[in-house]
Amino acid sequence: MSTVVAVDGPSGSGKSSVSREVARRLGLAYLDTGAMYRAATWWCLDQGVPLTDGAAVAAAVRELPLVVGVDPAAPTVVVDGRDVGAAIRTTEVSSQVSAVATNLDARAELGRRQRAIIDAERTGGWSGGRGVVAEGRDITTVVAPDADVRVLLTADEAARLARRARELHGTDDAAAIAATHDQVVRRDADDSTVVDFRVAADGVVTVDSSHLDLPQTVDAVLGVVARTVAPPA
Repeated sequence: MSTVVAVDGPSGSGKSSVSREVARRLGLAYLDTGAMYRAATWWCLDQGVPLTDGAAVAAAVRELPLVVGVDPAAPTVVVDGRDVGAAIRTTEVSSQVSAVATNLDARAELGRRQRAIIDAERTGGWSGGRGVVAEGRDITTVVAPDADVRVLLTADEAARLARRARELHGTDDAAAIAATHDQVVRRDADDSTVVDFRVAADGVVTVDSSHLDLPQTVDAVLGVVARTVAPPA
């Protein structure tokens, strides 16, 4: 039996950590679509493509030599033979990724690739046909609206800022929160101009993690899966 779990949510909602652990627990592949947008941004910067030139960005994304590893224990992002897993998490990329994420032609191309990965995991791929947990901002509505389980993972702004500050700066003190604010709030505002990931669409289950830790949030999402489909044998 193949199971596709789609998880959307804003920055700092915990969707990457939660989705990876849910995938690991269920023996499914894990697809971080946000990493694909980051990889595309890194590629444009590496190739000297002006992010203000929408047509040039779209062309670069169509030629992007990207390979995404979907093992939840060790997901990888390789561009043109180079492991860019660390490079795509830098402030330089984080501060500019919305230029790619809001480019509709680039979104269409990356969405096509994401659907291809999801389809491959339905019948084979890394998971051997068991399925995939795919997370991002438009998975439940655009990329995989037919997923077996669709979840909007959200949290209030204070919780999201604190989580991202701890992730980036190792602390959630006032200075770290201030340094993180633009990256979280502005990116969500930018990306929301092309996709709605703040309100659950019909058939999408909302999980609010504002007052939950990681294990509790994982359990909550696993509970949604268990109520929706029989877990893979």
